[in-house]
Amino acid sequence: MTSGSNRSTSRLRIIVLGYIVRFPLGGMAWHYLQYAIGLARLGHDVYFLEDSEDFASCYDPARHVTDTDPTYGMEFTAAMLDRVGLKDRWAFYDAHQQHWLGPRAHEIDEIIANAELLLNISGANPLRGRLVEVPVRVFIDTDPLFEQVRQLTVPDRRERALQHNSFFSFGENIASGKCSVPDDGLPWRPTRQPIVLGEWPVASPRPTGLFTTVMQWDSYAPREYRGTRYGLKSMSFQPYLDLPEKVGPIFELALGTPHAPRDLLRRKGWKLTNPLEITRDCRSYQRYIQHSKAEFSVAKHGYVATRSGWFSERSACYLASGRPVVAQDTGFSEVLNTDAGLLPFNTPDEAIGNLQEIKANYRHHCRQARIVAEEYFDSRTVLRRLIDLSMNPT
Repeated sequence: MTSGSNRSTSRLRIIVLGYIVRFPLGGMAWHYLQYAIGLARLGHDVYFLEDSEDFASCYDPARHVTDTDPTYGMEFTAAMLDRVGLKDRWAFYDAHQQHWLGPRAHEIDEIIANAELLLNISGANPLRGRLVEVPVRVFIDTDPLFEQVRQLTVPDRRERALQHNSFFSFGENIASGKCSVPDDGLPWRPTRQPIVLGEWPVASPRPTGLFTTVMQWDSYAPREYRGTRYGLKSMSFQPYLDLPEKVGPIFELALGTPHAPRDLLRRKGWKLTNPLEITRDCRSYQRYIQHSKAEFSVAKHGYVATRSGWFSERSACYLASGRPVVAQDTGFSEVLNTDAGLLPFNTPDEAIGNLQEIKANYRHHCRQARIVAEEYFDSRTVLRRLIDLSMNPT
């Protein structure tokens, strides 16, 4: 680290690098926004920056295309940041036009020159230009196992990672050695999704609602490393296809991925809904979670097989809303309290037992869900720890 030791962390200029303009949907936006909102509410001088990359990377859900035009994403980002009090504190670099856009475009050199800390969430942005001069540059891995395999097999990804000097992962079991994620030589420390609890109020219980989730069947191709194949949610889901036949038609999936087996899922009793409607903005995504009874979700096979300790930022939002979560265990039971509100499963029988427990003691689990969120995901706690460890390494 080049940051020195015992630095003051009372008020810092912090750059949050994220992925909103390029993928303007509510669930993705909340993932990154909660870092910027949470840091601002801790009193820091916060700016959200994003880079287009050098290829066609801007998804437009209105046109259902991915190209180099950031117009939809720029409008979406402006509306979302305005709504959370960060109206003029962002900019977007359009690599195709080679200039900055957004309300702080003309001040970008000064913003970067005086920044003390940079958080590159998901490693989603290259550190272009003077960004590499920010003293403390944090890479936050939100895709454990898959990120480490990329580091070991994709030279360009490795070069991007080595632009940073502090490393954190949602794979909370990596540092403790309680998982089989391959060692890529980077000093990963544990972190988790910050939730700005004031933005996620407890919603009234919905005992007649459905167990829901928002998911991609496959986000990308499976990975293989040293003879082991690591799959995604499509692989994890197979043992649970028959759950509606066993516990009733109580599930709804907001299911992405065009090639997902929708006809099969419907025949098995899963209700499907359009994720683009649910995630069209931050509030529609939030309403969907609040109107659910609880969440039922599998995890990517790679997370589960390695016991990485990953926990979903979406599931954390369910918990904060007072919605119980029944989630496939990735090893998060090693670090989170799973007595009530959050119930992990490793087999279909365990999943069925947890679903029945939620039904039998629903309001108790709703109350406990919020308690789990307050104990483990409160942005004030998560972000203070992240800053302290980044600025004052031991």
